[in-house]
Amino acid sequence: MRLLLDTHALLWWLSSDRRLHPDAREAIEQPQTEPVVSVAVIWEVEIKRAAGRLKAPPDVLETVESMRIRLLPITAAHAVAAARLPPHHGDPFDRMLVAQAQLEGLTLVTRDERLGAYDVTILPA
Repeated sequence: MRLLLDTHALLWWLSSDRRLHPDAREAIEQPQTEPVVSVAVIWEVEIKRAAGRLKAPPDVLETVESMRIRLLPITAAHAVAAARLPPHHGDPFDRMLVAQAQLEGLTLVTRDERLGAYDVTILPA
């Protein structure tokens, strides 16, 4: 299974936070699972941390790079797909994750129920 972790799912998993749904934690930690993190998530963490809107460890990128987590770059095709999504959700980071999940065949791990309006497989975080 290939799982694209949204921002909260990543942070909750890294910190062993109990808010991460047990099914999501179990799926992420399976040896055959490939956890994937978009660079959009790293970008969102850093923007929100700098604005004082998110508490996150200062070394999120280094932590992700040191683990068995694949970083997913943003491509031009991802940008076009995100821009062409129906307006179910206005957050550009979430729209990018939806587009990446669709184009890369990934299951999106998220707590945002609004993303279910898109044609994307979701595992509740």
